[in-house]
This record gives sequence, C-alpha cells and structure tokens, in this order.
Amino acid sequence: MARSHEGTLEDYRKSLKGPGDGEVNLSIPEAATANGVEVSDYPQEPLFADEVSAAFLRQHNLVPLHDGPEGLLVAVADPVEPASLDALALATGRHLVLRRLAATAIQELIDRLYGANKSTMQQIVEDLGSDLDDSSATDSDDLDRLKDLAGEAPVVRLVNHLIAEAARRRASDIHIEPYPARLAVRLRIDGILVDMPPPPVRLAKAVVSRIKILARLNIAERRLPQDGRIRHMIGSQALDLRVATLPTVHGESVVIRLLPVNTGIRDLAGIGLPPPLQRVLHHLAEAPHGLILVTGPTGSGKSTTLYATLQLISKPERKVLTVEDPVEYQMEGVNQVQVKPQIDLTFARILRAMLRQDPDVIMIGEMRDSETATIAIHAALTGHLVLSTLHTNDAPSALTRLIDMNIEPFLLASTVRTVIAQRLVRILCTECKEPAKPGTEFLAVLGASDLELSAPDRIYAARGCEACNHTGFSGRVGIFEMMMMSDAVRRLTIGRASANEIGRAAKADGMITMLEDGLSKVVAGITTFEEVRRVTES
Repeated sequence: MARSHEGTLEDYRKSLKGPGDGEVNLSIPEAATANGVEVSDYPQEPLFADEVSAAFLRQHNLVPLHDGPEGLLVAVADPVEPASLDALALATGRHLVLRRLAATAIQELIDRLYGANKSTMQQIVEDLGSDLDDSSATDSDDLDRLKDLAGEAPVVRLVNHLIAEAARRRASDIHIEPYPARLAVRLRIDGILVDMPPPPVRLAKAVVSRIKILARLNIAERRLPQDGRIRHMIGSQALDLRVATLPTVHGESVVIRLLPVNTGIRDLAGIGLPPPLQRVLHHLAEAPHGLILVTGPTGSGKSTTLYATLQLISKPERKVLTVEDPVEYQMEGVNQVQVKPQIDLTFARILRAMLRQDPDVIMIGEMRDSETATIAIHAALTGHLVLSTLHTNDAPSALTRLIDMNIEPFLLASTVRTVIAQRLVRILCTECKEPAKPGTEFLAVLGASDLELSAPDRIYAARGCEACNHTGFSGRVGIFEMMMMSDAVRRLTIGRASANEIGRAAKADGMITMLEDGLSKVVAGITTFEEVRRVTES
C-alpha cells in the first residue's frame, strides 16, 4: 500500500539506496510517481524561470509543471539523476513531487515554454506579436495580410515544425481543427489520435493559409473543400503530403496525410497475412483472369495489401496498369495513372482507355461507382486479372455491395476469385510487453471460435516505456479474413442471399474470420485481445 506522501523527492531519494550496500538505482519507482502527464497539465508560462535556466532543464530532462500546496510538481524522465533533483529543489526552495513523462515530451514542453528552439509555438507567438488581431479587418485586407503572414518566418517555422514532429513520431496524419477558443492539432499514430501542444487560435488562418499555399490551393476559397499535395524534405527524407481541407463553422479543418517516399513496399508476410493465405493469394495472382477484392474501411491497409500482391504479379512477361487516387507508392515496371477529377480524368474514363492498352493485369484503387465496377467486371470476364478495393465491413458484404451497385449476380459468380477483408491492430512493444493472465472473455471467445488452439497459460499486455512513448505499442499489423468463391457461395450470390447467409456458407467452407485471425495473433504475443475487439466489434 502506497503511503500518503508517495511521489515525493524524499521517497525517491530513499529508493536510491540498495539493500544495505549503498548501490544506486536510477530508475524511478512507481511509488515515486503519479500518473502520466496530459496536455491539459502543461503550464502556460515557465515556472521559476529566474531561478532555473532552460539549459539546465533541457540537459537533465526536467520541467516544473505546477506549484501547489503539496509542493512543486515536476515532470521527469526515467532514469533521472538524483543530483539534478537536489539542485532543482535547492534552486526553487520547494518540496518536489515527481511525475514521469517521456523525454521527448519534456524537450517539446521546454521548447514551448522557454523559446530555446526557434520553431516552438511560444517563440512564434512572440515573433508575431499582435499582427493577427483581425477582428476589424475586411475580407480583402484579411486575405492580403494572410498572404504576407503565411510567408513570414514564424509561420513557416511552425508548419515545418508540425510536419517534422509528425514524421519523427511516425504519424500517418496531421489533423488541424479550429474551435471557438482553441486550434487543436492531433497526430494519428498507429491508428490512434494523439494531442499535440496547440498553437494559439489566432494563428489558425495563417497556418491553414501556409499549408494551402504549399499545396497550391486557393487560399481565397474557404467555402468549398479542396485537395492538394506537397513534396516536403526533412533532412534527407522525402515526404509526399496529401492535403485535404474542409470548411467548418469555426474555420477550415485540414488533414495532412504523410506518405514517406521510396520506403519500400512490404511483402505479404510483412503485412501479417498468415502463411496459408499467402499461398492461396500467390496462386490466385498467377491466374490469367478474374477479380481479387480487398475490403475494409479507410485506413485499414487495403492499398498496402494490393501493392504487396502486385509484387507477385509484376514480371517482364506481364503488362501491369494501375489507376489510383492517389498513387501512394511508385513501382518499377508498372504503369501507374493518377485520377484527376478536375479535368474529368475519372476511374471509369481511365479504365476504358486502359483496356485499349492490352494489359494483362489491372489494379483499380477503389470501386467508387457503378460505372467503374461494371468496367472492372467486364475486364475480368475478357481475360484480364483485376485487383481492386471496396469499402465494406467484411468479406461477405462485398458481394451484396456490388449487387447494390447494379452488378448482375451471375457476373460476380463468374469473375470474383476471392474477397479479403482486413483491419489493422497495434503491435505490442517488444521492449516492454509483459505476461498477463488470459481473461475470461478472451477464453470464452477463443473457445467459441473454430481455431484449433488450446487455451494459453498466458498472453501479453501493454505496459509502456520510453521506446514506445509509453503507449505499450509500436507499429501495426493486419488481421484478415479470406473468402473463397466456393460453389455454395456462388449459388447464394446468384440467389441474392444476404451477407449473413453468405458468411455462414463461407465459414462452413473453412473461412477464418478477422476476429479469429486476431485471436491467433493474441496467442502469439503480437497484440492484445482489447486491440482485436476494438477493430472487429461492429
């Protein structure tokens, strides 16, 4: 049982003594720390700035958060030097209460508070002064001033800082969202949105304008959504940024998708496809014609699976064409075409032109409408292998979705070879994952599945460490279900059966569901049961 004064410097100092031999343990014990630090805990102004320098705090990974009746709350990295804590206590004259925070977050907070790094929010505000007090500006004045401000060094540094920080933390997206009293900035890391220290709300228009200028968008148009792209360099790393703006009641919301250039395409094993399914897909990819579909919601890794499959297909003796929006990875030996709706270069129009190019294989980024689906089905009927994606929740629903798009059921029965549905789950951090006892719900779900797996004695849980930014996870992997077009599934498709009926028939023919594939990855110690339930529960 923790004592009432747990978390104090005295507790920490006592813990540094070994059992009688004077050894020092520099790791912060749980009894000496409170829970993790939230962005809402960050101070707005530096504390004891006259007594303690930013250089000292940066060197020792410390930063004061709050001065209250119980003492000075200090964020510290783990491990921490006890001498630095003594020096801080002496300089401030305060009793210290410790709270653990990742070293990277501490450095960012020091940057923000003390302005030591010229790319920080705090320094940018100081550099801009009151230039953004636009309450009385006319639209034309506002536009002219925003053009100037968007090119000023402080705003340029702020936008560059956001992109660099997102790349450093392996984020897939940056979300910039205006609200009445704040400008929220969030990063999507391993599928989960994480808050960043926000810039002042009065910088909202300038930041959005800077991004729109980089993406060659119209900064005067704030009433309609716009899409653009940016090629951005961070050191030697090239990033392809896809920018999408959306007008909201409080201003324009911006989402930036980060796509590293030339990072290499993952193979089927790398995306987590089980070996038996890899062999089946490899066999299907060698077929001269037919339709292979990959389904799932936005951000579930469908395009990555298609590219991994294309690696099996792309050979000198086969001509491969793709139509995509956007082209996410460039492949040697593959003719890739970018959709451009603004000049009427649509999926359907490109597909019609592609069929006159005598292709062997066609990859369609997404079947978005009946016209595209119809052309794809007829291409699969006339001697082409077609790969595409579709937005459905599971594999059986893909067939009913295509029927809803006015595709005749008998055409689906003749052309579709397989439907793969997938989701992405976070991978447990290999540095800090810890054994855990299987819960009753997990054992019940495992027992009700068709997996030939005995109940394990232990699984693994997320703990959190410096390597994973204290999330317990690092990276993502796919969980899959592959529905083959068996005779039973074909009959039900022709009869316009429901997705549930088709799913039961596929299960009877041996299909492993996404949930079951996820359970096998839990047993293997790759992810957690909670992660699998998070992405598979409807």
